[in-house]
Amino acid sequence: MADLMTGLHRSHYCGEVEGVGNEVTVGGFVQRVRDKGSLIFIDLRDRTGIVQLVFDDTTAEDVFSKAKTVKSEYVLMAKGTLRSRESINTEIKTGGVEIIVNELRILAKSQTPPFEILDNTNVNEELRLKYRYLDLRRNKLQHNLIMRSKIAKAARDYFYENGFIELETPMMMKSTPEGARDYLVPSRIHEGKFYALPQSPQIYKQLLMVAGFDRYIQLARCFRDEDLRADRQPEFTQIDMEMSFVDVEDVLQIGEGFVKRIMKSVMDIDYPTPLPRLKYNDAMAMYGSDKPDIRFDMTITDLSDIVKDSGFSVFSDAVKDGGSVRGIVAKNAAGSLSRKEIDKQTEYVKGIGAKGLAYIRWVDDAPNCSFGKFMAEGELDGILSALGCEKGDVAFIVADKNKIVLPVLGALRLKLGKQLNIIPEGMSFLWITDFPFFEYNDETGHWDAMHHPFTMPNDDCLQYLDTAPEKVFAKAYDLVLNGVELCSGSIRITDYELQQKMFEALGLTDDEIEAKFGFLVNAYKYGAPPHGGMGIGLDRLTMLLCGADSLRDVTAFPKIKDASELMSECPASVDEEQLKELHIKVTE
Repeated sequence: MADLMTGLHRSHYCGEVEGVGNEVTVGGFVQRVRDKGSLIFIDLRDRTGIVQLVFDDTTAEDVFSKAKTVKSEYVLMAKGTLRSRESINTEIKTGGVEIIVNELRILAKSQTPPFEILDNTNVNEELRLKYRYLDLRRNKLQHNLIMRSKIAKAARDYFYENGFIELETPMMMKSTPEGARDYLVPSRIHEGKFYALPQSPQIYKQLLMVAGFDRYIQLARCFRDEDLRADRQPEFTQIDMEMSFVDVEDVLQIGEGFVKRIMKSVMDIDYPTPLPRLKYNDAMAMYGSDKPDIRFDMTITDLSDIVKDSGFSVFSDAVKDGGSVRGIVAKNAAGSLSRKEIDKQTEYVKGIGAKGLAYIRWVDDAPNCSFGKFMAEGELDGILSALGCEKGDVAFIVADKNKIVLPVLGALRLKLGKQLNIIPEGMSFLWITDFPFFEYNDETGHWDAMHHPFTMPNDDCLQYLDTAPEKVFAKAYDLVLNGVELCSGSIRITDYELQQKMFEALGLTDDEIEAKFGFLVNAYKYGAPPHGGMGIGLDRLTMLLCGADSLRDVTAFPKIKDASELMSECPASVDEEQLKELHIKVTE
């Protein structure tokens, strides 16, 4: 039978005991027991760290006997005197002291856990997720979740200080098109009708601006039914904000202040502002990505003008067909990127849409070029000069439509950066601005919106809405950290007539507009201040600041790739009576 806590109250956390000679009381889980016969050491662990408990020939017999029964992961409370350790452990905060115990309580016993609670573990992740409550005892995961808490607090403090009001928006709302599939909740009362879990609080926070709450903030739970990956979960939290009487610059300044506060509060880094900015088209042209990692160079070079009349038809035909020929250079990589390695890179780019990969590998006096025999005299020298390719380097070139060339080279750039270990440590924030308003859909032959339909076009682009959609750019912006999109935002359309025009440009009928957005459109008829905002991914920000590999490492109870949760085994079937109440029948 477990002991009671009566009379014992924790005075210190395990990792925070101090004051040699003081009497302290600690509680926690048993990390390790070392029984040397007449001497017992127990490492006791809580979320702050580990402290060593000692039982020796000065310990009362009943206390010593009880210590003899203790095993890994038992829950204990121990009271005793803090003393200096003879053998200092430099790997833990309390490695210079230990507690000579005079009172011990076993509050809960533990079966042998399915895996040992260690920070550096090789245990299969699925097993750890099945026993997530045990996995969460590991210091690494506890550190990550505590970091998440610190970021959330710092965010609230920052926005409160800047006049923002924290308001909650509904968790069950009307289904509206926002880019991903909704999670639907059937209504018991309204037969055949459904609520949707919010992909974001977008419409509600705009309505709060109409209502006069000119600065809104919320740590909002969002839900998207989409395929998972390392930096995506079906449910996530975003630090959501909206402001009235602002334009792009105002929102970016608030965002930069947030970055500065978080980096100082959580990382103790004085991060410099203003943050660098790149327009979308420039980011794509230089890095092949709208979320580039700018910590390393290897930028993309356009070779189209140089090779447009080349004897190598792969190059010249691509340019004639309206595409381009572009390349990147891996500096000093000829030794690492053998011909066999280059073949692997070729297979990689073919797997993501490229037809092939031309290369120049310069090891000896003359470069080895996969297309050299097609080059006229001087043409290769022009390519090398444009690329800045020198002896010891390897260049990679892709020719095709821009929508293939740029993302392929962008992905190859990132792959090479990791493979060659040339991406430095540290944090690098970047704004991406001036996104295209529309993107052309080859399958339908129409221009589709790149953003939600309330995004404001740039003022100087309004004239092209009907005649040249490719010239319309949005008052939209993303915040990127180390090649990961942290936030997306925009200035919103508030002019009723312009909003109707945007709906028409997107091909929405009056009935569709009314069914999906009628309540917002009607609200605008009563006067809406200019407003804009953004949502910053709390999970992704935490993941990057912790140096974690996956959102699962910063989420208490995450889902796996098939959107299931192994510990509770959800999603799960429900009984027929529940389905009947909801007017639902499940069919195979």
